[in-house]
Amino acid sequence: MTGVLYGVGLGPGDPELVTVKAARLIGGADVIAYHSARHGRSIARSVAAPYLTEGQLEERLVYPVTTETTDHPGGYEGAIAEFYELSAKRLAEHLDAGRSVVVLCEGDPFFYGSYMYMHERLADRYEAHVVPGVTSVSAAAAVLGRPLVQRDEVLTVLPGTLPAPELARRLADTDAAAILKLGRTFGAVGEALEESGRMPEASYVERATWGAQRVADFAEVEPGTVPYFSLAVVPSPAYAARKSGQDEPMSAGREPATGGEVVVVGLGPAGEQWLTPEAAAELAAAEHLVGYGPYLAKVPQRAGQTRHASGNRVEADRAREALGLARAGAKVAVVSSGDPGVFAMASAVLEQAEDAEWAGVGVRVVPGVTAAQAAASRVGAPLGHDYCVLSLSDRLKPWDVIERRLDAAGAADLVLALYNPASRSRTTQLATAKEVLLRHREPQTPVVIARAVGSAEESVTVTTLDGLDPSEVDMRCLLIVGSSRTRSAGGTVYTPRSY
Repeated sequence: MTGVLYGVGLGPGDPELVTVKAARLIGGADVIAYHSARHGRSIARSVAAPYLTEGQLEERLVYPVTTETTDHPGGYEGAIAEFYELSAKRLAEHLDAGRSVVVLCEGDPFFYGSYMYMHERLADRYEAHVVPGVTSVSAAAAVLGRPLVQRDEVLTVLPGTLPAPELARRLADTDAAAILKLGRTFGAVGEALEESGRMPEASYVERATWGAQRVADFAEVEPGTVPYFSLAVVPSPAYAARKSGQDEPMSAGREPATGGEVVVVGLGPAGEQWLTPEAAAELAAAEHLVGYGPYLAKVPQRAGQTRHASGNRVEADRAREALGLARAGAKVAVVSSGDPGVFAMASAVLEQAEDAEWAGVGVRVVPGVTAAQAAASRVGAPLGHDYCVLSLSDRLKPWDVIERRLDAAGAADLVLALYNPASRSRTTQLATAKEVLLRHREPQTPVVIARAVGSAEESVTVTTLDGLDPSEVDMRCLLIVGSSRTRSAGGTVYTPRSY
């Protein structure tokens, strides 16, 4: 019989926060394993000390490196991977001998815990169980006396090791946040809190529930005094608003009707190089940015600006959120990829704005470079004469309408720019569209497949209508199908302006 492996969470540091189950398993284990730096001291062991029993074997798993450099041929990652392999072999020897092994882990084993690396190497060969523990995030909220989240609020947990711009973006997109792994990252985390406008809300908690616990406003902490076992907390905004005697945030639905304006801004197809000066100015002036998450991520963060990210299929909800913010007097920009008036947010906002609920809230549209224009520029001028822009998505209109329009455009000998040609759930429409157009076009009609134009993943292929393979097209593609007049040679495609 082989032994059983346990990953046991010890909670944030107070031995009294160790669970009853964790204490029982620690006291009954044959082997107690724990990680430590080269100095040999282990926080995990010190927390578990009251529950250890006489005669237990101890396995100290000493990290070869922590933050210092290493001469290992694989660098830091190679040294750590080798350490985990050797540690797993040491524990396997005990398990093969029939001994039960408890691996101690501060907090929760599967929440940034070191135990997980043993689990992934041993759990497929031995019986393994994980005992959850109180996390440092829960402990920090408790010592602050502040709820993390309530009702529909979203909590985001972030490692401080992320780049500051990414931290700022994510902080701006969430209601509440906890940022772990401070120590050397404290400065970058401070930059991110400032840039996202969340610094006034942020608290600093060091060694939560320990005897040496420290709590302060984040802005008042000296960077040189910050240990690894500390975190930043941006707690529930609704709770903070109530405690300060203010109304709850706009999402609570109590905005006064004061009028305002929503500006719908086109970002272009990708990156700042496609952004117009007018659009950049509107984005910089906005107090609130509303949009699909990946599109918001393209907009540089500005201090004091609040972001409201949402999924791709909630355009009406997104529009109402923007109108509500504007009605309360805020400066609001709704972002769209490409041009907001082309299969994008401008029509969604205007449609919702017709409701009497939003009387007095204006809507203004700032144009952007379209995906069709960007794709055409990569090969020449395929849109040089009359052309039709058509979406193949049948999510908002029936396919028979799309097919009739394809047939009409084909008969009219128009160049076509086809948006939304395919997705994971729409795999047959493009093949049908190809059949429809072949009724009116020669098989050798030029076709441009432009994927992710302007991004690092950009690819542009020129093929023919007959040679078009629908399986090579996905949602990030835009297709341009030439007319009978469109010419193609050496990768250049253009449609003459004269007949």
